[in-house]
Amino acid sequence: METPFVTVVMPIRNEAAFIERSLGAVLAQDYPSDRVEVLIADGMSEDQTRAIIASMPGTDRVQVIDNPERIQSFGLNRIIPLARGEIIIRVDGHTILELDYVRQCVDLLLNTDAANVGGAMNPVGTTRIGKAIAAAGKSAFAVPTAFHVSQKQQYTDTVYLGAWHKRIFDQVGLYNTELEVNEDYELNYRIRRAGNKILFSPRIHSVYYGRQTLPALARQYFRYGLWKVHTLRQHPRSLKLRHVIAPLFVAGLVIGPLLVFLNPVFLSWWLFGIGVYLLLNASFSMLVALRDGLGLLPFLPFVFLTLHLAWGSGFWVELLTVRKA
Repeated sequence: METPFVTVVMPIRNEAAFIERSLGAVLAQDYPSDRVEVLIADGMSEDQTRAIIASMPGTDRVQVIDNPERIQSFGLNRIIPLARGEIIIRVDGHTILELDYVRQCVDLLLNTDAANVGGAMNPVGTTRIGKAIAAAGKSAFAVPTAFHVSQKQQYTDTVYLGAWHKRIFDQVGLYNTELEVNEDYELNYRIRRAGNKILFSPRIHSVYYGRQTLPALARQYFRYGLWKVHTLRQHPRSLKLRHVIAPLFVAGLVIGPLLVFLNPVFLSWWLFGIGVYLLLNASFSMLVALRDGLGLLPFLPFVFLTLHLAWGSGFWVELLTVRKA
């Protein structure tokens, strides 16, 4: 059987600090180089991203297309129809692939019944807070999805990045451009709704350079919570229990004092709920610190609290916002 031709699609913007590593890892794959092309949707970068790309060896296999909307879903929708590959693999600008990433994706797509395959999100920190954020991100107390916490191959509801047979986009359509965030989960929901399977495999390795400060993390997860509501408005049945835990926590913090004001009997219940959260936070912080280093322990409770408050607040802000028809 002929080696499948692969198109790697990369939506990027202002990635001067990472593009040489991320694109370099794509070009260095152990998959036959004459069977891989790279399509980049650049969101009108204002730094040296394009100059760096042009200076890299091997970029004769790379094509850069403008993405004037500067949103990932628009960029992906511009380049996926241009793909010559029968298999399409998404890579983001802050992701560094292992040498065999493409080969593993292709092998799983050819030898399983999955329509989409992906590996773990392995976050990397470059600051002390960043390392705590990365460690917390691999805990079920933070983001209890398979690609964050699992070590076993399994069918699941969504995966990190993704690799597909190109024909799947003919079946379910491209990315939803109404979503600035959560576009990957929404696409995977449509893939599953059409009767297809999504496979997580720890054989697919990469690392991701995520947020390195608490304010940056808060902004990221506020947007996650906000745009999750947009997705749920379109697909109410995509709701999972994990999506509402943080919003319920935030609601309890806000509504509790009001209930206590109306009836002091609620004070003990409100304090009990806060105590349970603090105990869980401390317990998971210790577990993560024992796994990844006790030096992270002073930061982890604040990381978890930031994740939960930001996600839950973004969720409620969007849910309670009145949209004009």
